[in-house]
Amino acid sequence: MKPHRELLSREDLNNLPLRRYEGEICLVKTEQDARRALEDFANETVAGLDTETRPAFRAGESYLPSLVQIASARTVYLFQLRHQPFIPTISQILENPRLVKAGIGLTQDFFHLHKVFQFEGRNVVDLSKVAKHHGIKQCGVRNLAGRLLALRIGKGAQRSNWAHAHLSEKQIVYAATDAWICRELYLRLEELGMLSRDR
Repeated sequence: MKPHRELLSREDLNNLPLRRYEGEICLVKTEQDARRALEDFANETVAGLDTETRPAFRAGESYLPSLVQIASARTVYLFQLRHQPFIPTISQILENPRLVKAGIGLTQDFFHLHKVFQFEGRNVVDLSKVAKHHGIKQCGVRNLAGRLLALRIGKGAQRSNWAHAHLSEKQIVYAATDAWICRELYLRLEELGMLSRDR
């Protein structure tokens, strides 16, 4: 059995070194920020992608995504969907056919994003589907990070209010880390030769 297919226990995962994204984070608030994001991704080949949604605590309650985070090699860009003028920027990035968009559970993310704005996702790689194709049973982002990158990422801000106008530093770092780790996972899967049949 290949090591990456073996089950990773909670204890094993908790014993791995805790990591978070330590690079530049751009919370897109101005047209200049949006232009910078477009220019950055125009020169990229791989982006990590994730979304965050306000949690629902009551039966029948649900919310649309509040945040889209996209990681380049140098910067993670955070787009709050409450800022409507920047939605076309997100669409352009998602529709760029030369840019791989890599993430976990992107089918579901895109289903909910389509309720907010229209776009056609191109060159999208769902890392959980790639992992399942290769016999990996634990396909969540934290398990894949532990299994393939030998590191642990926190989830302390996961259930916080992502719809808030002013995100906390903890939320910003958490969101950036999730997008960054998706890009790192894609690169690792590529290095292991596990993407050729799934693209």
